[in-house]
Amino acid sequence: MKLTNKHGLPQPVVKALTRNEYSRGESNRSITQLIDSPRVRILRQEHWDDLTEDVADKLWAVLGTAAHKMFEENVTEGHLAEERVFIDIEGWTISGAVDVQKMSDDGVVIYDYKTTSVWSVIYGKPEWELQLNCYASLIRRAKGHNVKALKIIAICRDWNRRDAEEKRDYPNAPIVEIDVPLWEPSKQDEYLDTRVKIHQQAEFKRLTGDELPECSPSERWEKPNKWAIMKKGLKRAVRVYDSQEEAAQNLEQGQLIEFRPGESTRCTGDWCRVSEWCDQFKKMKGNT
Repeated sequence: MKLTNKHGLPQPVVKALTRNEYSRGESNRSITQLIDSPRVRILRQEHWDDLTEDVADKLWAVLGTAAHKMFEENVTEGHLAEERVFIDIEGWTISGAVDVQKMSDDGVVIYDYKTTSVWSVIYGKPEWELQLNCYASLIRRAKGHNVKALKIIAICRDWNRRDAEEKRDYPNAPIVEIDVPLWEPSKQDEYLDTRVKIHQQAEFKRLTGDELPECSPSERWEKPNKWAIMKKGLKRAVRVYDSQEEAAQNLEQGQLIEFRPGESTRCTGDWCRVSEWCDQFKKMKGNT
């Protein structure tokens, strides 16, 4: 990947932002790779030398790493910090770096630090649930420990005190603890094993010249079509519905229906850096 410095940041800042101490250890794939799209991962690997990133865009990831380091260095008795756990599945060695394990006689509580937005705290992120349940599977299968709870420690980089005082669902503090749903062990194992097979099958298809599997709606962060009831002169919708029929049934005099087409946010925004080499994305654009 080529790094740019479009904003002319001084070299000490550039050096700090481009340090990379991450390692998945002696493993074929990490949990964070497995829960993501195999298409994105393979295209990213194939076009790594063609990708560019500005050093300024690395700020939040670096600050997240710094926060991890700070908490890791201050772990207390009864807690295990930053352990990378390994298991073998379908001939692959799979690993995951668990931020904190709170140990007790009746089981383990997994904590994961996330430097994130207030929006993510309010609405949640599905990948958090997937990641932490995979960690639970790793710990149980590799170490024989029962996992009794999963938690996110969310560090809100855009937290605002006034909003916290005035808005009902707003986080009360810039650091909050979030409970994550804990699946049954059989569901954890089935999901993780299935993700390994999906990634292996994608790699085999690529090696044999077959087409890559397409990204799923959830992997594309797909937003469905919506129909909004609008009142003349107002920019905000009175109400939004999932179907045109439902909107029409609730339409009142002086209102109109506005169609809001869905989109695959990850593909159409700046989130996917391999979209220019993605035939699925090109087909989607051709259909719009």
